[in-house]
Amino acid sequence: MAAEQHLIPSLSHCHQHLISAILAMEPSHCLISHAKDCGGGSITEQVQNFLWDHCFSKHVDFYPPYLKSFLKKLITEIELDHGYVLDQLYELYAQYITSFKDGSLGKRDARICKRISFLFPDGCSENRSCPDSRVLLFPLQCSLNMLEGDTGCSIWPSSLFLSELILSHPELFSNKSCFEIGSGVGLVGLCLAHVKASKVILSDGDLSTLANMKLNLELNHLIVETDMPQGNQYPKSVKCMYLPWESASESELQDIMPDIVLGADVIYDPLCLPHLVRLLTILLNRMEPHNGPSPNGGHENGEHVYREDDSDRSTGRCKTIYNGASNGLAKETPVAYIACVIRNIETFNYFLSLGDQAKLDIVDLTDSLKPVKLIGYMQSYNEADVRLLRITCTHNRLV
Repeated sequence: MAAEQHLIPSLSHCHQHLISAILAMEPSHCLISHAKDCGGGSITEQVQNFLWDHCFSKHVDFYPPYLKSFLKKLITEIELDHGYVLDQLYELYAQYITSFKDGSLGKRDARICKRISFLFPDGCSENRSCPDSRVLLFPLQCSLNMLEGDTGCSIWPSSLFLSELILSHPELFSNKSCFEIGSGVGLVGLCLAHVKASKVILSDGDLSTLANMKLNLELNHLIVETDMPQGNQYPKSVKCMYLPWESASESELQDIMPDIVLGADVIYDPLCLPHLVRLLTILLNRMEPHNGPSPNGGHENGEHVYREDDSDRSTGRCKTIYNGASNGLAKETPVAYIACVIRNIETFNYFLSLGDQAKLDIVDLTDSLKPVKLIGYMQSYNEADVRLLRITCTHNRLV
């Protein structure tokens, strides 16, 4: 049975969430929570039969050691509640014990296929990114051990946020040339292709991550272009390029000329931030005539702007400058959307400082541009942890 067939629209909301969580390989305790929701607070025989029909008896679609771990937790929870466990669940667990050792879940170089489902709610039919089934599913080859040096092949919270944002607001990205820095597993690029961005270019500075990204694009029936030709040769094509931030040439970056730059969880290493800001400055600077930055360093379109000397260093939230002037940015000014989780406030403030020095306007859109909740089944993902920054270059101001 194909993974898409597990998520037929006739399933109830909670049952769709349960299957989606299993496909995405959510932690076992999250699956138990969904299973109890399906059973009205307990894991009933009906819920067990549903799991058997849609999951355990179709284990060819899933990673067996992962199912073994979930099955163990499932049986334990039912027994603790003094419930009845189906005989076939006991029998399958006995098979797993003899077939799969616990160590198979922790191999450093192990790769597994997670399937990320975007579940569009009722009433989204007018959203051009919403498929008829209201389910959009992307299989992605990922690493099992993102904490052991294989971070580029993991799905990070900010990439989930950007993906939801693109699918929620396709009008911002369709028919636009989009370039992503640090593309990881390629999920953001897949969403850009789905909303019909005119050009999608993904990049990464790690060759193994780049190879895995290309595999994921092909897994989702996209044509991968690596020679960077001008214009799209095929309607379902995505360009990939090897781009170490520290060695990228200015001419190489200027050739890209994107309308939109995207980045997910790229503000993490202080040593890399000067290179990141340099990349953003070049990609966002169209070298149009300008009067220079405003005397107060503020944004002139009435938005809220980060500034280093206005920052509240203890929280990472920055004071804002408000200017109601009508002198906006040029309509076609390049813009960057950077999603990030602040794990170290000093690192985040260092990025703001570097951006200020480079005359970049960094605007916090976290509270004003929100995505529709399309992955609510992922209890391990907390959208509230993610900040959304919009970045433009002051050099692009009109005379």
